Amino acid sequence: MISFACFVPHAPVLIPEVGQKNLDKLSDTIKSYQYLEHEIYAAKPDIILVISPHAEKREGAFTINQQPKLKLDFKDFGDLVTNLEFDNEIGFGYQVKESCEEYFPIILTANELLDYGSGVPLYFLARNLPGIKVINIGFSNLSNEDHIKFGEILKEQINLSGKRVAVVASGDLSHKLHQDSPAGYSARGQEFDQRMMELLRDRKVEEIAKLDKELVKEAGECGYRSLLILLGIMKNINYIPEKLSYQSPFGIGYLVENFKIG
Repeated sequence: MISFACFVPHAPVLIPEVGQKNLDKLSDTIKSYQYLEHEIYAAKPDIILVISPHAEKREGAFTINQQPKLKLDFKDFGDLVTNLEFDNEIGFGYQVKESCEEYFPIILTANELLDYGSGVPLYFLARNLPGIKVINIGFSNLSNEDHIKFGEILKEQINLSGKRVAVVASGDLSHKLHQDSPAGYSARGQEFDQRMMELLRDRKVEEIAKLDKELVKEAGECGYRSLLILLGIMKNINYIPEKLSYQSPFGIGYLVENFKIG
């Protein structure tokens, strides 16, 4: 069963050893992560399924990381201290691949070091969950409808597993919010972020899936397809959308959204 679900940002600057003097600028986001850390602890999951925009991608296919041991660190960002390791729930990946074959391809990968899109959420949410297992999933360039469908299949497999599963969709919203944004500026960046938060609040999944493609492209986001998979997983589940925080101090939209399961 699904015991917890959220959509979270993955900026490495959130990690204390990386962010250092910049942490104050993200205090609301960090407080939201701390709230979710308590929530996930109370949910008592056996497994965390994390969907990341920066997991290994393959043309026309979803990916599932099947490396038995999964490690995270932030050495690429100057942090030589933080290290965590998790066991992978590898049987789940094989079951998903088998159940998806008639719909779209699933490629099984093997990467011991987790990408930062997976690593940042796991640092905050899994560090105090001893024995937790992890499933690491990457989205594809397939249609929005396929991402929703993939989420629905994942939910079926979660329910068949008999395990308590926490679902974490990792991703940032627009990367083009300010004149000094790293991806450049677009007036449509803020339009995308506000629209996404409004649709999430009102649980308008169909409208999210049918969002104008040009708007999505112009926003320069990296979390939209992670969110589509999560919304597929949450289909027909009773939940309350709970926006915990939204910040953009570096020109990138960092939304923390709890899907509070009723």
